[in-house]
Amino acid sequence: MEQQRNEATERLLSRQGHPNLVYNEENGGVGVGDEGLVTVSNFTSILGLSTLTAACITFGFGCAIGYSSPTQSSIMEDMGLSVAEFSLFGSILSIGSLIGAAISGKITDLFGRKMTMWILNLFYIGGWLAIAFTKAPSLLNLGRLSLGFTNGISNYLASIYVAEITTKNVRGRFTIIVQLLTGWGASFMFVVGSFVHWRTLALLATIPGLLQLLLLFFIPESPQWLAKVGREKELEAALLCLRGDKADISHEATEIKDYVESLKSFSSEGILDIFQKQYVRPLLTVAGVLVLMNLGGINALAYYSGAIFVSAGVSSMVGLITVAATQTVIGILGATLIDKLGRRPLLLVSSAGLCFSSFLTGVSFFLKDFNWWDQGSPIVAFIGVLMYMGSYALGGVLPLLLLSELFPINVKGSAGSICNLMGNFTGWLVAYYFNFLIEWSSTGTFFIFSAFSFANFILTATMVPETKGRTVEEIRASITHSSD
Repeated sequence: MEQQRNEATERLLSRQGHPNLVYNEENGGVGVGDEGLVTVSNFTSILGLSTLTAACITFGFGCAIGYSSPTQSSIMEDMGLSVAEFSLFGSILSIGSLIGAAISGKITDLFGRKMTMWILNLFYIGGWLAIAFTKAPSLLNLGRLSLGFTNGISNYLASIYVAEITTKNVRGRFTIIVQLLTGWGASFMFVVGSFVHWRTLALLATIPGLLQLLLLFFIPESPQWLAKVGREKELEAALLCLRGDKADISHEATEIKDYVESLKSFSSEGILDIFQKQYVRPLLTVAGVLVLMNLGGINALAYYSGAIFVSAGVSSMVGLITVAATQTVIGILGATLIDKLGRRPLLLVSSAGLCFSSFLTGVSFFLKDFNWWDQGSPIVAFIGVLMYMGSYALGGVLPLLLLSELFPINVKGSAGSICNLMGNFTGWLVAYYFNFLIEWSSTGTFFIFSAFSFANFILTATMVPETKGRTVEEIRASITHSSD
């Protein structure tokens, strides 16, 4: 198949008056040998700027997730909130995410990737301003609900946009770099939130939204979305912008248009299309990984890690700052390895790490409950939480990357809405009930998280395909073949 595709590309270029041009697989584009180079580059300044714009979304996503952890005690004191009321404040982010996730795929398909970013910024900046200037718990919750709505769409949107503007050789690396900013956003909240007032922290969190508003004036729309809505001239202009003014984008433009046109012949874009036989396996796989990862406790540790450290006998400030450093280092490592080792191996390592670290944290609380090894149990808890956050930084983005790679554009919106909805619903369950579960049994809670992470490891080992270095057409063909 690959040889036929390359030969077809060379014939296409020859017909267009470029007899010396050949398809350059290593470069991810088109080039010539002896008389110069006309190439579709893997990286240009506009591609970098577009990726930075998407990164602003995910950095803001991380800010919203990490905000409640360092501010819990001060908000409860200033606003007079009970544990139940703060649990509502923490978990209402997931309720907003549920609402956003339910329409994430359709709204990005309807308005386009770029326009959706404009819309989300209104909710993002408005949500933080509501929190910063609130005088009543109701406005506090409304602001967090608005941030949750933004998160429900933006996490999906950033992965989809980056996957659609990059070449296959760097798609994984760019996507995980963008999602790495989620961890950095949370880390920013952890570190800065340890030193500034919670209202000031909310104002600082508006910075990525304001920066993105500026960058949106300079980036192109997704070429795949432009092809889907029939704006072919804008499609070619967007590709030239992303690949370089001197690049020959004829092959890529033709491939995108032919691919989108072929999808129209058998799909009317209804929500039920996603339940066709060829999509059932990838839908169950991605939704299952997202659900099990959320049931494995990521929202609990992201929202309440400061309180977890305190209950385990570890300094909250030291713990949160160390978590921030760990997420950064492991996230960079994941970005380096993803296009070398592949998605599946990293997801397996991540799931195994989440399973073991949750179990280790549960053991630390077990030792603490029975007053066994009083000096060592806080160290075990500290190591367990660090391993957990590091494991998530390594593979937490991969389900969304798989979502962008496994589904063609005609059903990607429906798949995104369903998978995001299921993931955010289970995330809300964990976030809301975590404080009550901890009161029931800290040990039992983390053992439950470990069991769900183990189930995720089994699902990944048996169901998740490898998509590294493969085009959307090749991935879809393999999935269709396996479902026959």
